[in-house]
Amino acid sequence: MARAGDVIEHPVTGEQILFRKTAQDTGGTELEMEFRVRPGGFVAGAHVHPEQAEHFEILEGTVRFHIAGREMDVDAGQSVVVPAGTPHVWWNPSAVPARLVVRFRPALRTGAFFEAFFGLAQDGKTNPRTGEGGLLQMAVVIREFRREIRPASPPLPVQRVLVPVLAAVGRLLGYRANYPYPYERQTELARAA
Repeated sequence: MARAGDVIEHPVTGEQILFRKTAQDTGGTELEMEFRVRPGGFVAGAHVHPEQAEHFEILEGTVRFHIAGREMDVDAGQSVVVPAGTPHVWWNPSAVPARLVVRFRPALRTGAFFEAFFGLAQDGKTNPRTGEGGLLQMAVVIREFRREIRPASPPLPVQRVLVPVLAAVGRLLGYRANYPYPYERQTELARAA
């Protein structure tokens, strides 16, 4: 379980997260993280947070957002809020690193989701191009963290039918949702954060 001060990295997407405040620190009201995103870095796929608003405050660089069909660049000193249930994706379009604070309200188990997802990536169990896990692995993760996150597509009615079935098959084949992040394998950058 992540604690304030812990750092995790996704080697494919180029994201690094410093946990600033965890659900335990805030009584579950908020999760606050600082992201560092390398030039060209991205999040792994358009997604929705069904029960959480996501607040972004850009500290350095520029972040490009695609929110509910609208694309915009947000620069240092600016912020944006993505309401619960809104499809979105974001990335660093520039040649310089970006740094931003991301807050989820309420916190739910979003910290555990990031640890599991980034742990899979650290162990080489994600697509080396997209950073996403395989279909059955991601179905298991999405089923477990359904209050926190789901893909923006296919449509929700299709996901409601397919994800439980695929997750059940995935669990039978040994896939698990709570995948430990290998903190002992931190890079120098992560240790210096």
